[in-house]
Amino acid sequence: MKVSVITPNFNGEAHLEATLRSILQQREDGIDLEYLFIDGASKDRSMDIVGRYRDQIQHVVSEPDRGPHSAINKGLRLATGDLIAWLNADDLYHPHAIRRAIATMTAHPGRALCFGRCRIVNEQGDEVRHGITRFKEAFFPFSCRFLVQSINYISQPAIFFRRSVVQQIGFLREDMKAAWDYDYILRLWRHGGAIRIPGPEPIADFRWHPGSISGSHFKRQF
Repeated sequence: MKVSVITPNFNGEAHLEATLRSILQQREDGIDLEYLFIDGASKDRSMDIVGRYRDQIQHVVSEPDRGPHSAINKGLRLATGDLIAWLNADDLYHPHAIRRAIATMTAHPGRALCFGRCRIVNEQGDEVRHGITRFKEAFFPFSCRFLVQSINYISQPAIFFRRSVVQQIGFLREDMKAAWDYDYILRLWRHGGAIRIPGPEPIADFRWHPGSISGSHFKRQF
């Protein structure tokens, strides 16, 4: 099973290299990985960092865009994998994350997406906001659309979804400043539901900091 991972980026040099490595190291599991890096014409060192890994990245685009949802949509149009995910330029995958997602979706061919555990970390990589994470995980055994619509307990960095469903539902909404990923998860869910990736190990880390979309647009997102 081929997997496409998209990273949207704009001036994300601070954590970008760690993100790149966490994605590219998934190939150590023998994963057929298509990696797409979509940059919004960054003015920092982002493209210099990407240049060091250029031979491992299938698509690199750097041009002005309308924000991360615009960049991800470019990636969705280019992606050819059976499964697709996006990982922002300050988030991380844990070892074997993609292998575990493939195994889960292979075992449940009718599901539109799968999701796993996701830690919230700070700029130094230390886990924070434990209570929020534990609250979300408490709903994992009761996975259903009503709960995800009411509570939003799925963390975007830890989801993978089928390209065949993207072909049915289209792309991310670009008229939203925040919560467009939540909107997309709900739309995916309507076309086959979700399945949890088993195991106690996290799939990804979501980096929360004041400059992130969740940090700077919390009220609007909520």
